[in-house]
Amino acid sequence: MKKFTLEKNGARIDVYETKEPPKAAVVICPGGGYENLSDREGEPVAKQFLQDGYMAIVLWYEVKKQPMLGNLPLQQLSDTVSWLRDHAQEYRMEKKHIYVCGFSAGGHLAGSLGILWNRKEYFTENTDLKKHRPDGMILAYPVITSGEFAHRSSLVRLAGDDPAKQEAYSLEKWVDEDCVPVYLWGTFVDDAVPVENSLLLLKELAKYRIPVEYHLFPEGVHGLSLATKEVEEPEAQRDPDKHIARWMPLCLEWLDHVMEKKAAVTKIFR
Repeated sequence: MKKFTLEKNGARIDVYETKEPPKAAVVICPGGGYENLSDREGEPVAKQFLQDGYMAIVLWYEVKKQPMLGNLPLQQLSDTVSWLRDHAQEYRMEKKHIYVCGFSAGGHLAGSLGILWNRKEYFTENTDLKKHRPDGMILAYPVITSGEFAHRSSLVRLAGDDPAKQEAYSLEKWVDEDCVPVYLWGTFVDDAVPVENSLLLLKELAKYRIPVEYHLFPEGVHGLSLATKEVEEPEAQRDPDKHIARWMPLCLEWLDHVMEKKAAVTKIFR
């Protein structure tokens, strides 16, 4: 494993390279309520993707800016994906296979790029909207809504106390036919980010016929990461769970399927 670190637009980026040309690249956004960033959702996740042949990038985006973050974390993710496309040849990867993955508030960030990528008002003036579009998104117990089931403190960190400003980050309201394919998972009893966040998103994805794979596990607290021994946190009841840990192998299958489907479509139109 080769790892190196870059800084772009105030964010730290840890890059994990494969020995052989990678299947694709996955940009990982750890969670933490837009106040902190979870180590348990960073390198351990990157190593799992790396083990299966994916180049992995952990984005340690801005969470300390006061009084609110606004679009800064989203711009940092945008810049990271664009940077990857600019350097695709250098890293022996295809430009058309760049995915974003996020946990909790990091899931909101990844989802924001996957849903809002073509809305120029969320990005700086010189942003290339086509270049930063991800090819799919992986959302783990994500923050989605600013409504009744909101993880309110995350929305406050982005937009302050004004409900109207928070609504700009209520992702289910902005899904349209340009949304990218989705892999989504969570737990039914999550009492930090209620399952209704995912269900609201799922409803809109179905409305626009966006390809989605959704796994809802009946048990498990918020913030399980890989749900393996490596990332256990007994004091927070984040114990290893073999059943929930299947989300990662299923996600890797989903990625293979999405790439195979894209390759088939490309072949037809050649």
